[in-house]
Amino acid sequence: MRILSWNVNGIRSISRKGTLGVVKDFDVVLLQEIRSSDLPLDVLSMGFNIYGFPAVRKGYSGVLTLSKINPINVIRGIGVRDFDDEGRVMTIELGEFYIVNAYFPRAGDDLSRLQFKLTFNEAIERFILSLVSKKPVVVCGDFNAVYDRRDSSFWDEEHPGLTLRERLWLSSFIKRGFVDTYRLIHPHGIKYTWRSYRDRGKAMRIDYCLVSGGLTNRVANADVLNVEGSDHYPVLLELR
Repeated sequence: MRILSWNVNGIRSISRKGTLGVVKDFDVVLLQEIRSSDLPLDVLSMGFNIYGFPAVRKGYSGVLTLSKINPINVIRGIGVRDFDDEGRVMTIELGEFYIVNAYFPRAGDDLSRLQFKLTFNEAIERFILSLVSKKPVVVCGDFNAVYDRRDSSFWDEEHPGLTLRERLWLSSFIKRGFVDTYRLIHPHGIKYTWRSYRDRGKAMRIDYCLVSGGLTNRVANADVLNVEGSDHYPVLLELR
């Protein structure tokens, strides 16, 4: 199974740029920050089953899952209205495992949403662990945080995504029984998934595909793809 996760920074914008066609070669596609409930024609005509979860606020946030496999169940949200109104998490249940599409809040340039994000982290952790109690889980998306010094081209602990509390939570969550698939395949690799539009020297790996422990031996490949169109790059996961 080939899975692609990508923060597209606007589904209509990336469609106009002509780089969205890369998703056709995947079985499951997880898109974040779609910013629209109206999908471009090229998305509708790709042959996927389409499951959207837009934010209540127009032009903001939202996730979209495309799947060539018919899911057993689709779960929109995590049961917390403040987060679900922002369209941040959608899960499809397949026969052997769940696939969670997640768009974590950004702490904000002035860290004004840091507490909101930390509360979201706790809520999604409870949700994902409840899924793991039933069957294995793949969770992919924009986590808006790094947990390893080598995953950022710069270091400023007042910068969103680099604060100590964000990094500690992500590290702790992974230690709850998850594997960072990129690091599994590339233990010494350095690739970034986000690059600043304003300062191209600023880059971080903040997009991940994690798997719960029971799926580790099925990870055949994981990588960051050099596909333009957003300030994020797509993340690839292949499972045997």
